[in-house]
Amino acid sequence: MLRVSIAVAEAIEHNQPVVALESTLISHGLPFPQNLEVATALEAEVRNNGAIPATIGVVGGVPTVGLEAHELERFARGGARKLSRRDLAAAIAQGADGATTVAATMSLAAAAGITVFATGGIGGVHRGADRTWDVSGDLTELARTQVLVVCAGAKAILDLPATLEYLETLGVPVFGLGTTEFPAFYSRSSGLPLPALTDPAEVARIWLAQLRGSAYAAPGGMLLCVPPPAETALDRDYVEAAIVRALARAEVAAIRGPTVTPFLLAAMAEETSGESIATNIALLRNNARTAAVVAVALQHQQ
Repeated sequence: MLRVSIAVAEAIEHNQPVVALESTLISHGLPFPQNLEVATALEAEVRNNGAIPATIGVVGGVPTVGLEAHELERFARGGARKLSRRDLAAAIAQGADGATTVAATMSLAAAAGITVFATGGIGGVHRGADRTWDVSGDLTELARTQVLVVCAGAKAILDLPATLEYLETLGVPVFGLGTTEFPAFYSRSSGLPLPALTDPAEVARIWLAQLRGSAYAAPGGMLLCVPPPAETALDRDYVEAAIVRALARAEVAAIRGPTVTPFLLAAMAEETSGESIATNIALLRNNARTAAVVAVALQHQQ
């Protein structure tokens, strides 16, 4: 039931570095044709830094690791479902197109034998979760699936302290690369401390030790947090003010469930006059580059 592209299958067979990429950002993150341009650019960033990209999604009910160019465009033009891991079986059985979130991308990447994945920001504990119990499945997926996730922290619209606490409870190792703080997605700092790693080779050594130490190390994934590039990062107070306004709009519109994050990201783009989109694209590209370098370092140490 899993289709792996020729390029990705050959790379896995010959132990070449591969980086998984999600498809939700294509179908639910950006408008057409900008979404297609960004998806293509992320794959190019991975290739230019020595690894093979594997954008993941469900195409006509078939879980696919390594979307082809025409499939990227198909997703970019709309109509694909948003799939977390819980939604995969239904999309497969119903022959649907589905764009994979962090959780679903991790599960399909692991099934194909890919252990490095680049995304923008993970899901987490939503603000007000003490009332709504709205907690992303990304967190539990990180606790059970052995994939290293390179990200710019959790999306800033979330409760970042609670998200970090939940990751600690689940036993998920979280490190910073080039930072001693948990990035706040659009902003480089959150005030939340992280253990810092010095370079991709050190990241690869720790991740390899976790992969090989299943009897004693954390059984799931690892989170590597990379701050957004300084030239496009936004001021933390400015972002927080925009988030408060976006959350108020979501409350008035009675937005709930899986539609919350897409609604808030779109509202953030309006509240920041498009600045948040530019930051999002820059950090996506930066994370893809970083993941490729880590994947190459991992290959050299195996």
